[in-house]
Amino acid sequence: MSGFLRGAVVLVVTLALGAPALAADQFINVLTGGTSGVYYPLGVALANVIGKELPNVKTSAQATKASVENLNLLQAGRGEVAFTLGDSLSDAWKGNEEAGFKSPLKKLRGIAAIYPNYIQIVARADTGIKTLADLKGKKISVGAPKSGTELNARAILGAAGLSYKDFSKVEYLSFGESVELMKNRQLDVTLQSAGLGVASLKDLATAMDIVVVAVPADVVKKVNDPAYIPAPIPANTYNGQVSPVPAVAVQNYLVTREDLSADAVYHITKALWTSLDQLANAHVAAKSIELKHALEGMPVPLHPGAERYYREVGLIK
Repeated sequence: MSGFLRGAVVLVVTLALGAPALAADQFINVLTGGTSGVYYPLGVALANVIGKELPNVKTSAQATKASVENLNLLQAGRGEVAFTLGDSLSDAWKGNEEAGFKSPLKKLRGIAAIYPNYIQIVARADTGIKTLADLKGKKISVGAPKSGTELNARAILGAAGLSYKDFSKVEYLSFGESVELMKNRQLDVTLQSAGLGVASLKDLATAMDIVVVAVPADVVKKVNDPAYIPAPIPANTYNGQVSPVPAVAVQNYLVTREDLSADAVYHITKALWTSLDQLANAHVAAKSIELKHALEGMPVPLHPGAERYYREVGLIK
């Protein structure tokens, strides 16, 4: 257990009277992302509120390489709840080997659509990069290999007419590692798929002058995937970014496994929707999570436990 829980924040919750009738030894592990991203702080907060909703279970939040790893771990029974990008989730359900899924992951079940990820391309101002065309010949980090972020990078850069061969160097690094290399001027640009105001980019913008590179709507259209939608990064999201910047967003989802009990998933779903203020305290991205969008674009079947909650609150008639 210690191997795959390394890096997890474990929130052990004591048995309490009046808790739902679930097995006393039940364990709910929330699969997140890198510690400098958005999934991780939200996952820690989610594990905490699930623990309060289900006080007779142990909960944890595990740092991972995000979407692709999360979905493969979930399919293998090594997690109960996972954060994922919508395009990765769709690829997992179909079994897209190029995206990191050797076969269709048919044990996946949906809990909710949550907030949009913005594919944010940020350069050091002193590199002279202002447009996507200016990236040619530069040093870039595109996220961990075959992570959701790296798949987003391939899609957007490809739509802009760029391949990895067009860069002088391509690094496959976490958000935090990418920022450290940029601070040391060993990297020119980082592409990060995350909620607005992600800690890594806030840190970078505080440390040095940056340029948020625009992704025009015509480039987004060329991706030819409905999961990718034009979405501006609002002015002042990052220090020194005084104007809105055209960008692209992909919806994030919370998912689970088909074999997790309907009762457990009902309470996990309830914990999510009744604790949005606590999630927003963990990261500003959670302010974009709205119940009315919970079922939008879900690429996999909804778990019966989640469906029960949505019927209860009237979202499903």
